[in-house]
Amino acid sequence: MSKFNLISHPILQHKLTKMREKDTNSIGFRGLMNEIGKFLAFEATRNIETETFDIETPVAKTKGIRPKAYPMVVSIMRAGNGMLDGVLETLPYASAGHIGIYRDKFINNTVEYYFKLPPNAKGRDVLLLDPMLATGDTMIAAIDRLKQYNVGKITLLSVLVSPQGLERLHYFHPEVEIYALSKEEGLNDKGYLVPGMGDAGDRLYNTTK
Repeated sequence: MSKFNLISHPILQHKLTKMREKDTNSIGFRGLMNEIGKFLAFEATRNIETETFDIETPVAKTKGIRPKAYPMVVSIMRAGNGMLDGVLETLPYASAGHIGIYRDKFINNTVEYYFKLPPNAKGRDVLLLDPMLATGDTMIAAIDRLKQYNVGKITLLSVLVSPQGLERLHYFHPEVEIYALSKEEGLNDKGYLVPGMGDAGDRLYNTTK
């Protein structure tokens, strides 16, 4: 069974198209990323385990439905933060954590500079947020750290993924499920996704050179 879920809904694909366009400014880019986060969270929790409970409408008593437990949302900073508010709008009862991690080309390794999870992380399912899966190194390191805390099922919500990153991630963590809007052609010589959308962090926060 494939662990990669490509979301091809035409409305989301139009939003992705607007994000790709180089003339979309940071305000527009942030808004689109936020909206995509909402829908990815909706798709990823479609089969969440639920329970029924008694409620009373203005007309009669009936049964309501709620998730047995909300997943823990974890953003890989800084680009993952662009999806975070949208995901939490869909999952308002979820708690959130942050991982600050990046790949340093000079030491040829990942560097962690921030790590904060809710105190009740053990055994909880995780929605991990990062809009781009390129080489996969940062994502693999983040998942390694989450597993040190004995979390439950980890699901990655992304926007764009490379074939190389997808293959590498599933080599090291084959159980991780991925939801994304596009599987890209590959990576260029600078490590950017092609056709991609540039540096998501720079475009989100208007730090483009």
